[in-house]
Amino acid sequence: MKHLTILVPDGENNLSSIVGAYKILSRANAFRKEVFKIELAGISPTINFHGGLFSARPHKHISEIQRTDLIIIPSLNHNYQESTAVNEKLINWIGSQYRCGAAVASICTGAFLLAAAGLLDGKNCSTHWTAADDFKRLYPKVNLQTDLLITDEYGLYTNGGAYSFLNLILYLVEKYYDRETAIYCAKIFQIELDRNSQSDFIIFQGQKKHGDEMIKKAQEYIEQRPDEKIAIESLAANFAIGRRNFDRRFIKATGVTPTEYAQRVKIEAAKKAFETSRKTVTEVMYEVGYADQKAFREVFRKITGLSPLEYRSRYNKDAA
Repeated sequence: MKHLTILVPDGENNLSSIVGAYKILSRANAFRKEVFKIELAGISPTINFHGGLFSARPHKHISEIQRTDLIIIPSLNHNYQESTAVNEKLINWIGSQYRCGAAVASICTGAFLLAAAGLLDGKNCSTHWTAADDFKRLYPKVNLQTDLLITDEYGLYTNGGAYSFLNLILYLVEKYYDRETAIYCAKIFQIELDRNSQSDFIIFQGQKKHGDEMIKKAQEYIEQRPDEKIAIESLAANFAIGRRNFDRRFIKATGVTPTEYAQRVKIEAAKKAFETSRKTVTEVMYEVGYADQKAFREVFRKITGLSPLEYRSRYNKDAA
């Protein structure tokens, strides 16, 4: 029998991702012969959640687990920087276990602990889209892919935000048990199988945690004109800078080109129109500065993973 460790880090973290992982994997064990011995482990005997309203008592201290086969790191909510600071022993233990052959799966912002262990450098990783800017700033060597729901590389698994962890756990059930068990758990817990993107959940806000004031002004200029077709050459000229240097500084500050930034601003405006109005796809397309339906559909699908009609049907019941 393999050993599975669900971590309970110190600090404020996410109880639902601990309990959810435990329940689904326990049900998978009950459906099939037990694949895993499942234990919760941490560095404190009791961890409180939500101001002491709930608490968890791990089965073991991590020092009592000499070897494990799979580690699950729960979400740290939005306290990832504080949690990273108080969990150095846990971070070192994760790194040591991985080097001894354990696989590690992080849920949502649990990716911050995984990255702090140095295991994600040069690899793909996902996390909650709201934490993406901080993650990129703290761990620039990691290839962050916030559109992906799950990444799977070299025995390291990460996933997107919040309750999408349910899809990661089903993914692990299929990998360590079999497809039949994953389908069974999906039906019992009523989780949609085979989701692979969180793109349609992302609200584009624009990375502004940088010190380039000129680029911030350029971002604001683009954001205030979602209905216009902005000529990047002219925008650069407004700031008395050459196009090549403007692009270079924009990418360094925001992580995307000025053209990509403008596209995301337009598509975010289109998403909001689809969510809140009964406007047609053509009407919305013109409102956000597109004249070519094919181009609009392609950019919309590239950014959200859905066609404009699919998005409207999913998020606007009246329009659908």
